Amino acid sequence: MIAEAVYQDLKTKLADVVPEFELHYKAELAAEINQLKRERNAVILGHNYMEPALFHSIPDFTGDSLALSRQAAATDKDIIVFCGVEFMAETAKILNPNKTVLLPAEKAGCSLAASITAEDVRQLKAQFPGVPVVTYINTYADVKAESDVCCTSGNAVAVVESLKSDTVIFLPDEFLAGNVAKETGKHIIFPTKTPPVKFNGQMDYQMIGWHGRCEVHDKFNVPDIEAVRRQFPDVVIVAHPECSPEVVEASDFSGSTTAMIRFVEETSAPRYLLLTECAMGDNIAASNPDKEMLRLCSVRCPHMNQITLEETRDALKFTQYVIDVPEYIRVRALQAVERMLAIG
Repeated sequence: MIAEAVYQDLKTKLADVVPEFELHYKAELAAEINQLKRERNAVILGHNYMEPALFHSIPDFTGDSLALSRQAAATDKDIIVFCGVEFMAETAKILNPNKTVLLPAEKAGCSLAASITAEDVRQLKAQFPGVPVVTYINTYADVKAESDVCCTSGNAVAVVESLKSDTVIFLPDEFLAGNVAKETGKHIIFPTKTPPVKFNGQMDYQMIGWHGRCEVHDKFNVPDIEAVRRQFPDVVIVAHPECSPEVVEASDFSGSTTAMIRFVEETSAPRYLLLTECAMGDNIAASNPDKEMLRLCSVRCPHMNQITLEETRDALKFTQYVIDVPEYIRVRALQAVERMLAIG
């Protein structure tokens, strides 16, 4: 009966997205996971990029990195199952050192997080002494530990402005840094790509960026936007700020995944196109059946895609895969994460 109730709920939301035979199978898995969750006193956090059947069945909380970080910090459950990628589960462990944090896939990485190391940050700090370091939450714990404050795509501008510093190191997303620089009026340089130049005898920069990119958002480009607009002139295009500044400029709205969801919910347009990980478009369509979402996106994050209902069930059954952060790294990273949460 429980599985049947899950199936009916999923069918209502996902009949146009997931085949019926697959919904039956996934409803059985979801019912089993929800039972295990109760038995193990666990909470399941689901990122907006999870595949639709998982996203709409088992998470206790869904959202972007900032929202889920807040839920991780507040939970009283013994086990946190993070349906996301490794750096997200690490953040939950940073905030909850005495709880068991599980990632449902053994290797769910992130091209952006892998683009920078703690040693890279130390070298930048030596090259630009005294300049505060803002690190995107899409980084591993040892990189966070070298930072003054973390940020998400939703609060990056607020974090940079809160420092009240003429110069800021912003790591590692090249595109997000460029979008934040534009919004805050800062001239950005990328010293690993182009060395600083002098202007009137002074180094001419206010933001120092890195060369990391999200392999998903890097795929969107302006010619694609122009082609979509030719075919659908009334479309409203919504882009994540991990897209290039040129793509953001060519779009109608840009914001974090939570801001993108809110924008679709609170506006009325003939049709929408989301430039982000494509599972989220299906999730928004399921939650907003009265809104028309163009299904022109086929870009899935290969790392997020490793998190499945089967893997989530096994994580709870066998207590796998446990996320640990060395205490000397966790304590330093915690300061940067807590400063981010305080800014909101």
